[in-house]
Amino acid sequence: MDATGAAPRHAVVSGSSSGIGAVIVARLLREGWQVTGLSRSDPGTNGPGFTHRPVDLRDLAALRSAVDGLAPDALVHAAGLMRGAPLGALDHQAGRDLWQLHVEAATALADRLAPRMPEGGRIVLIGSRTSAGGPGRSQYAASKAALVALARSWALELAPRGITVNVVAPAATDTPMLRDPARSGTPVRVPPIGRLIDPAEVAALVAFLLGPEAAAITGQQIMVCGGASLG
Repeated sequence: MDATGAAPRHAVVSGSSSGIGAVIVARLLREGWQVTGLSRSDPGTNGPGFTHRPVDLRDLAALRSAVDGLAPDALVHAAGLMRGAPLGALDHQAGRDLWQLHVEAATALADRLAPRMPEGGRIVLIGSRTSAGGPGRSQYAASKAALVALARSWALELAPRGITVNVVAPAATDTPMLRDPARSGTPVRVPPIGRLIDPAEVAALVAFLLGPEAAAITGQQIMVCGGASLG
């Protein structure tokens, strides 16, 4: 119970072991949320309020089992992977991995958890500024663009229950994913503000969207791009 006697709000956060997901977890814990983190590796987060459930998010049967028994107030799908290549050199297995992690995992989580959410629940999907397209990023962009279509569709379905669904779409964010050798063919593009996006800035927007003051915001893709989407 919190100071008012109410039970803490509960969020399920995928991709909780690193990057944006880990920063979102830390932010929510500071705000008094109970958090269930989903990721393959243990994030090492200690202390009250956090539970880790190990799972490969691309294994949909295992993912559904991992959230059995949960009825959260919020779902944040933050797990992500970056792969890129130009036409003529596309890696189709990489494309399948992107689609499974970004789209199919989001779909499986929402399908399982949204029916159990209380009125006023929240769903936030971490997308990308690249959802509008970019050279050498077609497979990645397609998987992130699909999240926008999912969010808009789910927002319409869930609005009668007061459940909102939004996409937070950052530009290049200062996370370990940027230093992954597997993405060496897709150089980082620093936003016009002259620096990378701080993952704490993304987490702050997510925390707002999960709160009561964002109850009228739904079906939107909100950029945290440092001007990268302007030109």
